[in-house]
Parts: sequence; structure tokens; C-alpha cells
Amino acid sequence: MSYIARTINLTKVYEGTEVVSGVNMNIKQGEIYGFLGPNGAGKTTLMKMLTNLVKPTAGEIELFGEKLNPDSYELLKRMGSIIEYPFFYDKLSAWENLDLHCEYMGFTSKQMIAKHMEMVGLKDAGKKPVKDFSLGMKQRLGLARALITTPELLILDEPINGLDPVGIKEMRDLFKRLSTEYRITMLISSHILGEVEQVADTIGIIREGRLVEEVSMESIRRSHTDYIEVQAADPKKAAYVVEHLLHLSNYKLFDEQTLRVYDSDITASDLNSKLVQHGVAVESISKRSHSLEEHFMGLMKGADDVA
Repeated sequence: MSYIARTINLTKVYEGTEVVSGVNMNIKQGEIYGFLGPNGAGKTTLMKMLTNLVKPTAGEIELFGEKLNPDSYELLKRMGSIIEYPFFYDKLSAWENLDLHCEYMGFTSKQMIAKHMEMVGLKDAGKKPVKDFSLGMKQRLGLARALITTPELLILDEPINGLDPVGIKEMRDLFKRLSTEYRITMLISSHILGEVEQVADTIGIIREGRLVEEVSMESIRRSHTDYIEVQAADPKKAAYVVEHLLHLSNYKLFDEQTLRVYDSDITASDLNSKLVQHGVAVESISKRSHSLEEHFMGLMKGADDVA
């Protein structure tokens, strides 16, 4: 297995508090790694350590098979990043900001500026001063800056922050294209779990500085069965019908309105007709699959129960 980035027992302590604790992360070459966790869980701190902006208290980082140290300038040239909020020279135009970035990166192919402006949806905004950009436009410009030197590893901290639904879809499609066509490895943090679910190959979930799970999206999908979700005025009555009259045992009451039936021996339409036949007022019924959000929330709840 070829890993483009790894951490070994990575730890960071601020004022006596471990904000990142013994993290062992493994990012495979060519994949999109979705990095999830509540606010304050340590995502941004870990990303800053990967980009040498913050020095670890303990542990090691390997990039491209080499140990990262304070003098690893050549390794960092092979990376692009947006950490927290992308900053620019506000009085300069978007094109001038990218031109300046190319200068200090020693990148001479400035014809790539127009290409990447178009790639992120800023084709006609090159002459516009950045002070007139919206938050979403600045996020797009930050992505163009991160991409312009054609990095092998792209680290993006909340890259779709400030984008409208159309912009989010455009970025999702771009991430997929960068992965499949350009074979760029990506580490992406986001609080929009549904978007991560659609692009990520691997998920890393961090809580209170500890990596509580690292798992492939394929594994998450395989391990969770489909189910039928019933919204009813009296879900306890619906549960009684399911268990005692339909003889189905694989179900669960979730709240005062929701019943989920996991038994594959009945279809949603048959279940609906049976419930109605036995006097259950069904408000809605649908076939559903476990989402990443449900997996994430279940993991967070489990961690709270243990804590």
C-alpha cells in the first residue's frame, strides 16, 4: 500500500492540554480522505502540523515517504493547501495575487493562472480586486492558488465554506475530477457530511484530539443495511403490528414518531398497506440507507456514552 501522508502517534500540547493525541492517520496515494469531527476536535491543528505551520509536541509525520522536519522545503513544494480562511492582498486583483504566489513559489508557468481561474469558476474575475470578492469567491480563489503549482497532495480545511448550493456542487465535481483525472491526493475537512459522503474514499473521524475511526466509505456502505422508515401518529402501535401481526423482529423505535424496519422480507408498499389495514395512521414511509451522517452521529454518541 502506497501512502502519500502518514502520522505516527502525532501529538500537540497547548498550555498543558493535548489538542491532538497520538493520532495515526494513513492517507493513500490518489484518494480523497474526508476528515470529520466536531468543532474544536483538532482537525485544523493536525492540518497545520502536516503543512509545517505548527510543530508537533511528539510523534512523526511522513510525506511522500520521507519524514517531515522544519527544513523540509522541497516536500512542501509538492503540496497545496487552504488552512482556515484564505488570506490575500485585498487591493490587488485576483490575477495579481496568483501571479505573486507563482513568484514566491518559483513557478514560471504563469499561463496556468487563467486555466485555474476558469477551473474554479472565476474566469471573468481576474481583474477584480479581492476586496470586492464574496466569501465564496475568496474560497474559490484560495483553491485556485492551492492548485496552481499542480500539487501531489492538496489539504483543504472547510473548502466549501461560504458557497451556495450551486457552488458546492461545482466544487464537488471539481474534487472528483482532480482525483480521477489529475490523480491528486486530497485531505478535506468539512462539517457538511452529505458532501463528504459523495466524494470521499476514506473517512477519518476525530474527537477531542483522538482519531476514533479511519474507515473506507465502501466499508461503511457495506456494513449498514437498508431499512424502511415509517413516520406514524402512533409508532408503538405500528411496532406492535410489525412484531405480533407481521412477525417481523428486526425493527427499532427511534422517537415518538419514527419506526425503522430492517427486515428485508417486506417491501415498503406491502408494509404500508399492512399497517393501514390494521388501523395505523401512516404519515410517511420510505426506503432509506444509512448515511455517513448517521454513522458519524452514532459514533459520536457512542464516544459520549463511554466518556
